[in-house]
Amino acid sequence: MAALDLSNPEALATGGQNGTAVIPGQAEKSRLYRRVAGLEQPAMPLGSKLSDREVGIFRDWINSGAKWEGTALKAANKPAVKEDPRSWWAFQKPVRRPVPIHADERWTANPIDAFVKATLDARGLDPAPPADKRTLIRRTYLDLTGLLPEPAEVDAFVNDRSPHAFETVVDRLLASPQYGERWGRHWLDLVRYADSWGHIHDDDNPNAWRYRDYVIKSFTQDKAYNQFIVEQLAGDELDEITTDSLIATSFGRVGPRVHFREKQNPQYRYDYLDDLIGTTSRGFLGLTVNCARCHDHKFDPIPQKDYYRMMASFFPFVDYDHPLVPAKEFAEYKARKAEIEAQTKPLKQAVKKIEEPYRLAVFEKKLKTFPEDIQAAVKTPPDQRTAGQKLLATQVLSIATAGRKEMALNEADREKVAKLEGQIKVLESKLPAPPPMAAGIRDGDYRFTPDGLGDEPVPGTTANRIVADFKGSYTPEPGTVYQAPPLRFPLDDPAASEVKPAFLGVLTDGDPPTEHRPANNPSTSGRRRALAEWIASEGNPLTARVMVNRIWQHHFGRGIVSTPSNFGKMGALPSDPKLLDWLATEFVRNGWSVKKMQRLIVTSQVYRMSSEYGNTTNLQKDADDVYLWRFPMQRVEAEAVRDIILSASGKLNPKAGGPPFFPAVPAAVRDDVKKIGRWELTKESPATWRRGVYSYYKRAMKYPMFEVLDEPDSNITCERRGTTTVPTQALTLLNDEFVLLQARYFAERVRTAAGDDPAAQVRKAYLIALSREPKPEELQGNLGFLQKQKAWHAHGHSTTDKPDQDALTDLCAVVLNLNEFVYMN
Repeated sequence: MAALDLSNPEALATGGQNGTAVIPGQAEKSRLYRRVAGLEQPAMPLGSKLSDREVGIFRDWINSGAKWEGTALKAANKPAVKEDPRSWWAFQKPVRRPVPIHADERWTANPIDAFVKATLDARGLDPAPPADKRTLIRRTYLDLTGLLPEPAEVDAFVNDRSPHAFETVVDRLLASPQYGERWGRHWLDLVRYADSWGHIHDDDNPNAWRYRDYVIKSFTQDKAYNQFIVEQLAGDELDEITTDSLIATSFGRVGPRVHFREKQNPQYRYDYLDDLIGTTSRGFLGLTVNCARCHDHKFDPIPQKDYYRMMASFFPFVDYDHPLVPAKEFAEYKARKAEIEAQTKPLKQAVKKIEEPYRLAVFEKKLKTFPEDIQAAVKTPPDQRTAGQKLLATQVLSIATAGRKEMALNEADREKVAKLEGQIKVLESKLPAPPPMAAGIRDGDYRFTPDGLGDEPVPGTTANRIVADFKGSYTPEPGTVYQAPPLRFPLDDPAASEVKPAFLGVLTDGDPPTEHRPANNPSTSGRRRALAEWIASEGNPLTARVMVNRIWQHHFGRGIVSTPSNFGKMGALPSDPKLLDWLATEFVRNGWSVKKMQRLIVTSQVYRMSSEYGNTTNLQKDADDVYLWRFPMQRVEAEAVRDIILSASGKLNPKAGGPPFFPAVPAAVRDDVKKIGRWELTKESPATWRRGVYSYYKRAMKYPMFEVLDEPDSNITCERRGTTTVPTQALTLLNDEFVLLQARYFAERVRTAAGDDPAAQVRKAYLIALSREPKPEELQGNLGFLQKQKAWHAHGHSTTDKPDQDALTDLCAVVLNLNEFVYMN
């Protein structure tokens, strides 16, 4: 049913190109029902079938009048007027409107304040007074660096009476390396970063951390955002390729993969392309383009052909591990490696031949535990398997292969294998150290073989191809110009027409180039570069808007558009469209500088407002603080909670970059983390007390503290972390071995600074953790707590035979569990 729209009752009543789809009261005569019920072909939905119960519900709905949200469906009385696709606000270029004028000087110095105050006035909302200086500096440290300010830094700011004292603090924090660590983590959420590949095997991605370091470095150095976009999508296609730009192409590979087993199933290829399209369009454009994979987008003017045109821009890509050393050095490494591998190959084949009967016996024993249809699929000769059997056989062969421990070799064979492996070990000890590599992408020729992807590159059919398999091996042919392999739709149909790359029609003016080959590198298509430059252009109406909205969201907990990855018709409307457009144009005017935009936001009066302002009228008119009449309190994310605990204890290891560390996990989960993929068991030590952004992110199992504090699913792009409040969070912060240990170090730090005076200890603990003195009632309550805990420990409950010290540790643990400790207020 071409052009059939089911998104609203008017469109459904109008029907599609083939006529009316639903006749109210007459299900049997309704073509839509007949397709769903299988009474007409092709039956819907394609590739699956509704249950009898679901078909019955659909039939009864039509027979009862096809009511849509309580309104009976009626045929359209007049032809629908087609709306201009570009009439939606987000598809129009930002307009820089004049900054509002106010009599109050507080709201005139910063344009952000002028726009926000105009909105507050229009809605009858009274802005909160400024926050006190202690609250403000703690808020800003947590926001920009994710760490606590030192008490001396707080005192210096409080006592600094210069008119630009706060701006000085902001500039210092924006220039610090800790800023990049904090804000780089936000971006890693968006690009679904992890250190493992995910899926059932969750294999290790040993070079993922280089991309993480690239992101942190980019934010620290304030790389222009438009350049940041181009490097990630096409860093290998630039005129001047750098180590950073090659690492940046890991953007295309940090998502979930089946990794080396992917060569068994070509369908994964299209899933990875869909993931790349989805992450690119949501992340940079704030659009759900991948909703048009199977049909035209139901809500936004994105036809299916636009989806496949974007796919054509990415289609030539293959995974490729870029060497980060000079070409000559890499060639020497490959030659030496090939020489040793040639010597070990026959030895490994001999081992395999000895073990094969044992491996087969174990496999056949395992196979008997599977259902009969799976056994039949595996036993069917490969060239006779159906498509379904090929998929089943692939999956079983990948998970049921016998390991060495499962094979009971006889003594003679064990001795033979041991001797061969000894020879292999001697030879492999001569292997040179592998050079640093970046797990990125490049253009190549992606070919399928009858059983999936071959282990070796398949020669091209023409003389001007770079040939590559999905793992990224490639054979360049010097002096030739690369031609991208054709993408055909329907997919892989040789008779189908080729899809050429193009950009989203609703956002594109004229006929911009869809290929931009680097002048000195004809061995790539330049398609990804052209796409990246179109996304990063000043004329794109979405890119700058989407990024400034993300920045705003991370500062205030909510974007001006509260659906930051969906600026389409199913997304939220901007709460202040004039401000959003002004920010977008200012972002571009200032060279796409993220730091300049943040400085403007953080130095505004809006940012400096108090969060403690219980204006009853405001609460009635805007309970969710959408229009920012006060600063919205926000809990810091999981990694920052762990970081500020280390910051309070004084044990934070400042080591930056490099391979990830494995945080110590509780005994209860140690067996689970070792079952699949990689996880190194560690103990609490300075080596594991680095910032959370440098920890190992495992897709199949999250670090328990991070998981309970709402670490997102790294299999999909995360536009905004959720914030839950559940008992397990309090239980973790009260009982976790890491927290209890750091509470002891926190107590030692407090005692060193405050001596043995209980009142001084309470004050120092508050100054370190909360950047303020305790209130009188808090001081008295905590002194009573110390006295009570000291008595309890003195009666046989002390772990150190020092009741005073144990009581102070208990107090410090309580402070780490205060709501105020983990919130920006």
